[in-house]
Amino acid sequence: MVVLVLLSPVLLAAAILIKLDSRGPVFFRQERTGQGMRRFRVWKFRTMYTDADPEIHRRYIEQLVAGEAPASGLKKLVDDPRVTRVGRTLRRTSIDELPQLFNVLAGEMSIVGPRPGIDYELEHYAPSHFRRFDARPGITGLWQVSGRNELNFVEMLDLDVRYVDELGPGMDLKILAKTPRAMIGKGA
Repeated sequence: MVVLVLLSPVLLAAAILIKLDSRGPVFFRQERTGQGMRRFRVWKFRTMYTDADPEIHRRYIEQLVAGEAPASGLKKLVDDPRVTRVGRTLRRTSIDELPQLFNVLAGEMSIVGPRPGIDYELEHYAPSHFRRFDARPGITGLWQVSGRNELNFVEMLDLDVRYVDELGPGMDLKILAKTPRAMIGKGA
């Protein structure tokens, strides 16, 4: 893929910085749910320490769904002690997502689409939210360019369903046009 070749200097620089910053692998792979509820492993750059406790995020999702998340306006877990120094920058710029291009090459993901689901999030979905699995998951999507960290859990899912409802080249082009600004905006 031409995009991978063009991005190879960024990918290499990120890999080197990750190795210099903390011990562990360069890549992080996580089981996710994609189109048709099929499970696959998503590729990302590792942004957390290798011994990070995944329960912190699970509990945070439960708080978000219950409306108990901090009232700071940010709906993603911020100041997460599990995230490395380099990881914060990779997340803020969305560079940590670039290895998902390998998932695109494997046909598991698309450039644009709903975010792939995490198992423990699915138990909090309303029945209508499962329609987001009618489309191939994407590296970028409607929720990422429509508020990203400022949206709550249900708003994020609603935007993914809206994407599926309005699926088409016009929608994808709008999202792609807004993605660079979202990447350099408030970040993850």
